[in-house]
Amino acid sequence: MSIKQLPVTCDRMKEIVNEFGTPFHLYDEAAIRENARVLLKSFNWAPKFKEYFAVKALPNPYILDILKEEGCGADCSSMAELHIAEAVGLKGDEICFTSNDTPIDEYRKALGLGAIVNLDDISHIEYLRKNACLPELISFRYNPGPLRKGGNEIIGYPEQAKYGLTGQQLLEGIAICRDMGVTRFGIHTMIVSNELNCDYLVDTAVMMFKLATKIKKIMGISVEFINLGGGIGIPYRPEEEAIDLQVLGSKIRIAYEDILIPAGLGDIALSMESGRMMTGPYGYLVSTALHRKETYKNYIGLDSCMADLMRPAIYGAYHHITVAGKEGQPCDTLYDITGSLCENNDKFAIDRLLPHLDIGDLVVIHDTGAHGYAMGFNYNGKLRSKELLLRQDGSVKQIRRAETLADYFATIDYPGLP
Repeated sequence: MSIKQLPVTCDRMKEIVNEFGTPFHLYDEAAIRENARVLLKSFNWAPKFKEYFAVKALPNPYILDILKEEGCGADCSSMAELHIAEAVGLKGDEICFTSNDTPIDEYRKALGLGAIVNLDDISHIEYLRKNACLPELISFRYNPGPLRKGGNEIIGYPEQAKYGLTGQQLLEGIAICRDMGVTRFGIHTMIVSNELNCDYLVDTAVMMFKLATKIKKIMGISVEFINLGGGIGIPYRPEEEAIDLQVLGSKIRIAYEDILIPAGLGDIALSMESGRMMTGPYGYLVSTALHRKETYKNYIGLDSCMADLMRPAIYGAYHHITVAGKEGQPCDTLYDITGSLCENNDKFAIDRLLPHLDIGDLVVIHDTGAHGYAMGFNYNGKLRSKELLLRQDGSVKQIRRAETLADYFATIDYPGLP
């Protein structure tokens, strides 16, 4: 069972609020570093293991710089994410560019950085060759379709997902690239998100190891690396258990030694592209209770909204809530916790038992360190909140200011606007 605790005392949280004002996302640097070390240690048996942090989960260079210091690279899927990786000094095979429906300028940027290019479709081979160039190393994203059961509401079932090549297309793609002069290959998959079943993740590794042996048997080509993707879940609910990374690493090691080594592929590098698991549990959306509304239900309105955290609205996702300073009080009042967006699904929690809330209480929403700020938007003209970093020495640094009306109107040239 996961015990949901705040990274600072209630008094320290109030000090931070007094200095910066709410709402804000707060990220715990020490916890992020320690978690990265646990992951890398769990796979230190694997040749040249690399964790490519999925930048989309928390696209802030201050966070990526922390993970770079811990030995991680960057998994990028857009021009902006490539620029973030470049800004912190990552280059070459420290970057994996995995995108879909990709504009050529993004491919050119990735190639210019020397990044590993991971193709999402067989048609992208000719697109890349014609409009840029084919690099020495090409990776392909594999979608097993109905061969792999499972999936969820976030990424969908494999056969329904827009990502990746079929098995036959992957083999054809390697052949096409080989005939065009490509000499080095890698394979990748990403078929599940927020998965808390360790065995499902291990089975995915087994699938990819068998694919690598098939490629060698049919084509005589030894892939250089296997990227197992991300998808490791986090315990959003207190009753859920986190994946034991050491157990996961040990089970994947057994599969590696059972499948790849006998096939003469014991030097294949392994990599992952975890995002949510790397930073998700170490982020907190801190808000102030602004209004109480009592109609057919009890509502508490916050000074944050769906623009700051949209997962509950689009996925029905659970995010735990702590009322700072009332942790020891009984959770005996049923609330909907809402934002001010003119949409009825702008709710952080529905029918949630919490301590009695007073106007001005600090409401802390847990596990917003991934796909929190990153998924924000400006519908209704709402402005996204600031991001703060709780540093290892206990001090707090603002790593992104809150948006202003001037930001919102910056792309419109019209008299009278800010």
